[in-house]
Amino acid sequence: MQYNLLVMANNHSRRNFMKQTAVGIGAMSLPALLFAQKGVAINKKKVVCLGAHPDDPESGCGGTLAALRKAGHEVTIIYLTAGEAGIDGVSHDQAATIRKKEASDACKILDAKNIFAGQIDGDTIMNNEWLQKLKQIIANENPDILFAHWPLDAHKDHQVASLIAIQSWLRLGKKFALYFFEVCIGEQSFVFHPTDYVDITNTQEQKRKAVYCHLSQDPPGIYQCGHAAMEDFRGREMGVKSAEAFIRMNGQLPFS
Repeated sequence: MQYNLLVMANNHSRRNFMKQTAVGIGAMSLPALLFAQKGVAINKKKVVCLGAHPDDPESGCGGTLAALRKAGHEVTIIYLTAGEAGIDGVSHDQAATIRKKEASDACKILDAKNIFAGQIDGDTIMNNEWLQKLKQIIANENPDILFAHWPLDAHKDHQVASLIAIQSWLRLGKKFALYFFEVCIGEQSFVFHPTDYVDITNTQEQKRKAVYCHLSQDPPGIYQCGHAAMEDFRGREMGVKSAEAFIRMNGQLPFS
């Protein structure tokens, strides 16, 4: 099974540039990880995703995580919080128990390892102590690629998770590729101009099943927030049925 990825560039047609990308870009990139050919032994890599709450990684880049796992790479999802404040009328402890179970079930569908970092939903913190803790968790996972929230986001927890990812990337010496994913574009993520697209046509249903593990979060509402439209629109931009889009961190923000 072949997965297609497009990196947009000026003065290139989409399809021609996709072909060039598949053979010409470094081993730490999404194209190299997803364009594995039949009969060619893969160089297994480690993929890590840092999301603010259970359901964020699944809805933002679950199709890509599933595609990478199918390609033979290891996948770990780090949840900054356990979603303690995410169920009305339920205590934080009860909500955390429910949402950890939902996240565990989702990770089983994605065939991913899960880690809960221990921050509290709605009260996330960006300070030296927590930065050191998260940096160490990420370092222990030794990623080749890290996915994280885009920092221009309406949700404070998403912003904190993104800033921790950026600072960890910097302090660990930029030893891995950092990609930002979008969630609920226009309502949460803003000014998101993708550099990379991943075809999730063959993993879209797997992603949906993972999102629907989060029953306490109203999965239909997650898709109505814009995720279904995002998959369709990004697919149209790429020329496939369904896609997820990303911004790659290249030492400076793409719009700087």
